[in-house]
Amino acid sequence: SKKPESTAKRYSNSSEQRASFQTSQENVENSISSKLKSFSLNDMKEATKNFRRENIIGEGGFGRIFKGWIDENTFAPTKPGSGIVVAIKNLKPESFQGHKEWLAEVNYLGQLHHENLVKLIGFCLQGKNRLLVYEFMQKGSLENHLFRKNVQPIPWPTRINIAVGIAKGLTFLHSLNANVIFRDLKASNILLDSDFNAKLSDFGLARDGPTGDNTHVSTRVIGTQGYAAP
Repeated sequence: SKKPESTAKRYSNSSEQRASFQTSQENVENSISSKLKSFSLNDMKEATKNFRRENIIGEGGFGRIFKGWIDENTFAPTKPGSGIVVAIKNLKPESFQGHKEWLAEVNYLGQLHHENLVKLIGFCLQGKNRLLVYEFMQKGSLENHLFRKNVQPIPWPTRINIAVGIAKGLTFLHSLNANVIFRDLKASNILLDSDFNAKLSDFGLARDGPTGDNTHVSTRVIGTQGYAAP
């Protein structure tokens, strides 16, 4: 099957946007949840063995995702095979939209915790470098199991459990006092743990829902064709 292509708009690097980028960089750490670990760029290099190509587990327009290793208690970088495995997303530094989505990811996953949301462990903000450190999901994305060739099909009972897990994650977001609209629900954003439990990932396009008597109406196409609501 052919995978849908993203239609989210990208922004040009105008002087106004660069100014916004700089302002956000100066103020961002004040608003980041204290529950998240702040990593240095050297930590990230050590955890991934200097971003070795063989440690790449995902790649896209946003940048690359690397497998890394950190200590379970201190979160200090460790040698491969020791400590715990994590997934480290390294965003392209030149992307203004990538910076906005990085901020959204940190702000939402830094505060929201649920068994059907992927866990964000920490972040790296150093110069133009923006990285995110997540729990490692052993079975990868649902997309890989649905679209890749020569992959064993997921049994129907497991598929139903995955669908229920996705629904539970969305229900949690929509039931918050300040509800959250995910806006990019698709197979590549559903990650599976070793037992095929589903977790929502990538909150880059998420936004707060309406409050009070307000409604949220948008004519802008957000998300991915083939998955976006009509």
